[in-house]
Amino acid sequence: MAHLDRRRVLQGGLGALAVAATPLRARAEAVALPFGNGTRPLVAYPGKRPLLQTTARPPQLETPFSVFDEGAITPNDAFFVRYHLADIPLEIDPDTFRLGIAGHVERPVSLSLAEIKALPGRTEIVAVNQCSGNSRGFFEPRMAGGQLANGAMGCARWTGVPLKSVLDRAGVKPGAVQVTFDGMDGPVLPETPDFVKALGIDHARDGEVMLAWDMNGEDLPWLNGFPLRLVVPGFYGTYWVKHLNAITVRDTPFDGFFMKSAYRIPDNPCACTEPGQAATATVPIGRLNVRSFLTNLADGADIKAGPVRLRGIAFDGGSGIRTVAVSTDDGRTWTQAALGQDLGPYAFRPWSLTLDLAAGAHSIRVRATANDGSTQPMDSRWNPSGYMRNGVETTRVRAA
Repeated sequence: MAHLDRRRVLQGGLGALAVAATPLRARAEAVALPFGNGTRPLVAYPGKRPLLQTTARPPQLETPFSVFDEGAITPNDAFFVRYHLADIPLEIDPDTFRLGIAGHVERPVSLSLAEIKALPGRTEIVAVNQCSGNSRGFFEPRMAGGQLANGAMGCARWTGVPLKSVLDRAGVKPGAVQVTFDGMDGPVLPETPDFVKALGIDHARDGEVMLAWDMNGEDLPWLNGFPLRLVVPGFYGTYWVKHLNAITVRDTPFDGFFMKSAYRIPDNPCACTEPGQAATATVPIGRLNVRSFLTNLADGADIKAGPVRLRGIAFDGGSGIRTVAVSTDDGRTWTQAALGQDLGPYAFRPWSLTLDLAAGAHSIRVRATANDGSTQPMDSRWNPSGYMRNGVETTRVRAA
């Protein structure tokens, strides 16, 4: 009976969105993010605590930054939400759900959720999912796109099977070059391109890319892809296709809009241009760059002078975090922080440091270095799409 009740909740959980969104917005508390036109309502959608709403149709919800001080794992009800297309699934029966695998394969197959869960290699991984445009609202000059603060990211423990197990079930033919992924969300207008993403065949079969049905020990939240999503550890969230129901193996490169035209970065070592300038050449966005944050003090906070415990998180695209350094004098001198529990190279890595802060103003800067030697630039590098922001963050406080 509990299973049936849960299924009813899942099937009907978002059916009331069209009705519920308006009164929820009307009652919502407003939060002012620290950039122009940064006022956002806190809205509680089904399965979620109040999150910062960037758009309502489709729902784009950002995690309030204070959540990241709760621990390295982001709670399911606080995890950010990103859709590209407004026709999102409002009703799914997990017992009749099917995933199709077709294209350049020996035997096209259609798998139920139970059949997917029975495939060999069941695994779990702790990994950060971060929107490509996380922190876009802080860029100057501003650019088009969702004006996000730092909350379009989260770290979860994902359970599923390697994508390789599913591809092996269908039998990939020689000559395959890419695999594409499509979900159950779709465009409202026929001229709007469908959201389809692609991975190279070797990446798709590396054993780490996975099909996940479980997030932090529970079924995927509806707004985070129930009942099945792609998890691409170390890569930006644009590849983490939600409500996944179609996989196609290709013997030619995919040229759909969201690979050929959208989610592309300047083709140079910094993935950047001079502010306001277009890139001369671009490539698809890929792996996360290294980032770190102070999580327990807000910018502009008044604190007590003396010993102050600082803590935060750091992450990169999969090499893992080597060091986190903290400066309280705007980057003139640095002190190395202690790293916390290592949940794996794709996860948030907690850090902490106690420093003695004299009375007065302090500019606290945090800088991470990854095991591959990459580190954060002191200032974020501009690009036309506002992607991959990872400059050293500064938190200004006053001790008294």
